[in-house]
Amino acid sequence: MAAESARKFEALEAQAATLLDVFRRGGYEQVAPSIIQPADIFLDQIGEAIRGRTYVFTDLTGEELCLRPDLTVPVSRLYLERHPRADVEARYCYNGPAFRFQQRGASQTHPREFRQAGIECFGVADRDNADAEVVLLAADAVRSAGLKEFRFRFGEIALFYSLLDALSLPERWWLKLRHYFWRPPAFHTLLSRLAKGESSDSDGPVAELAATLGAQDPSRAEELVANYLETNDLPLSGNRTLGEITERLLDHAADLRAEPLPREVATIIDYYLAVDASPREAIDRIATIGQGAGIDLGPALYVLSRRFDLLEEGGINVGSASFATEFGRDLEYYSGLVFQIEVGGDKASPIAGGGRYDGLLRSVGAPAEVPAVGSAVHTERLLASVGGLS
Repeated sequence: MAAESARKFEALEAQAATLLDVFRRGGYEQVAPSIIQPADIFLDQIGEAIRGRTYVFTDLTGEELCLRPDLTVPVSRLYLERHPRADVEARYCYNGPAFRFQQRGASQTHPREFRQAGIECFGVADRDNADAEVVLLAADAVRSAGLKEFRFRFGEIALFYSLLDALSLPERWWLKLRHYFWRPPAFHTLLSRLAKGESSDSDGPVAELAATLGAQDPSRAEELVANYLETNDLPLSGNRTLGEITERLLDHAADLRAEPLPREVATIIDYYLAVDASPREAIDRIATIGQGAGIDLGPALYVLSRRFDLLEEGGINVGSASFATEFGRDLEYYSGLVFQIEVGGDKASPIAGGGRYDGLLRSVGAPAEVPAVGSAVHTERLLASVGGLS
C-alpha cells in the first residue's frame, strides 16, 4: 500500500511538472496560495454544489476558516494582496491540494484531498482573446501530459442574463430567476410553476402567515414570526434559525405581491435551457428562439461566435464540441464562457474545466469589477485517463 501511494505521488509530481512547464511557457508565473482560507468568502462565492462539500472549522480565536475547495478564490486573493487597486494584468499558474467531501465516498479519482493544477488570468481587457488563450492553454497542457482523445463542452452564463434582460421581465421574477439559476432543481420547479401560469401558493397557514408580514422590515417581521410560533406552540425545527424562517416567509410574501410572469415568457426560457448541440448549431437554435420571441440576442450571440472563431483559429475542432445552455451552473462566480474537457462515453468524466468570472474579485475586495478567466486540471483524473494509475 505504501509503495503504491509512493508511486502515485511520484507520477502526480512528474505530471505536474509537465503541466506547469506548459503554463510557464505560456507566460504564467507559478504561485502557491494558502491552503487555509476565510470560510465566509468561499461560502458566499462558490455556490451550493460545492458549499455543502467544503471542510469548515473554527480556530481558537473563533474565526471560521476552511480548507480550500478550489484554488481560484485563493489565487484571486493573492492577486489582490499584490495589486490592491486591481489595475494590473497578471497571469498565475499553480499546482496544489484542494479538499472536498465526496458524497459517494472517496475513490482513487475522486479523493477528499486532491490536486489541482491550473491558470488564472487577471485584468486583460480583451476578453475574447483571454478566453481563447486559457482554453487553448488548458488543451495544450492535457495533451502534453499524454491525453490524446478528449472533447470540449461549453456554456455561456452571460447569454442567459442577456435573455432575461431582453424579455423585459417583472423585476421580481428577473431577480428571482437570476438568483435561482445557480440552483437548477429549485429553478426548474419555479419555472415549471410559472410556465403553467401558477402563482405562489396562496392557501394554507404558510401563505396566511406570509401575507400578514407584507413588506415589513426584517426585524419587525422576525418579531411577528416569533409571536406566531409561540402563540401556536410551534417549536423551531431542523437547523433553520428564526431569521432564516422569517427570510423565507418574506420571500414568499414578495412572491404573493409580484406581478404574474406571462406564461409564454416562462416557455421561452424553458426552450432556451433545452438547447444542447454543437456550438454553431446551438447558436443558430438560440437565434431562432430569440426571433420567435421577438427579442434581439444578436450582440450576445456575436460575442459567443467570435470566441469560437478564435478557438478554431487556435486549432480546436469546434464542430466536435458540444454547447449546452444548462452547463456551468455549479460555481456561482462564473459570469461568461465556461468550458470542460471530458473523456469517456455517455458518462463523461471531466478532466479540466474553467471559465470567466469577472465579478469575483470585486466580491473579495477589489475596488471594481476585474476581467478574469481561468482553468483547473483535475490531476488525479488526468493521470488515470492516461494510464498513470494502472
